Amino acid sequence: MNYKFFKRLFDLTLGIIALPFFILFLVIIAPIIYFEDRGTIFYNAYRMGKDGKIFTMYKLRSMKVDAPDLRNEDGSTFNAENDQRLTKIGKLIRETSLDELPQIINIIKGDMSIIGPRPDLPEHEAFYENNEHRKLEIRPGLTGYNQAYFRNTIQWKDRIKNDIYYIDNMSAWMDLKIFFKTVKSVICRKDVFIKNNDESKNGDKNNVK
Repeated sequence: MNYKFFKRLFDLTLGIIALPFFILFLVIIAPIIYFEDRGTIFYNAYRMGKDGKIFTMYKLRSMKVDAPDLRNEDGSTFNAENDQRLTKIGKLIRETSLDELPQIINIIKGDMSIIGPRPDLPEHEAFYENNEHRKLEIRPGLTGYNQAYFRNTIQWKDRIKNDIYYIDNMSAWMDLKIFFKTVKSVICRKDVFIKNNDESKNGDKNNVK
C-alpha cells in the first residue's frame, strides 16, 4: 500500500504512545516556565499545513512575555545564542528542542507528521516561487531533513529545496535515518543557532539516500 498511509498510521501510534510521557514532562516543566516571568506556558502560532491549510502549532514558550518578533532578511524567524528575548528555562528547552514537544498533539490531530518539512508561516506563501508550493504536498513534520542535517544553519530558500528533495525521495528508510540523525543532533546540541557560515548552506543529498 501507499507509504503515506503507513506513515500516518505510524505517526498516530507513536503519538498516542508518547502522549503520557509528554503530559508527565509538562507537569514538571510548566511551573518552571510560568514562575520565571508569570507568563503563559504555551506559545501557539499559525502555520501552513498540507495543501496550505492553516493550523495552530503548539510549542512551549521560550521567550519573555511581550518579546518582539524579530525576523531574518529572508523572513524566517530570528534566533541566536545571545538572544536576550529568551528566558533562562527558554534557552534550555530551545537548545534541546524540548519546546517542540507539544507538537505531539498536532501529530495526533493530523496537522503534522513526525518527519516532514517544518511548517512555514502563512505569510511566507506569498514568497514561494516556481515549484516551492510543492512543500505543501505533505504534512509538515516535528522534525525533518533540514532539522536533522543542518538544523538552523541554512537559509529559508535552501530549506525549501531540501524539503522538495525529501518529498521526491520519501521512504521508510529515509525517515528512519532522519529520525536517528535528529536524536543525535539534539543530544549534541549541534547547530541550534544560526551561524554566518556559507559552507553550511551546501547540503549533501547523498547523506540520506
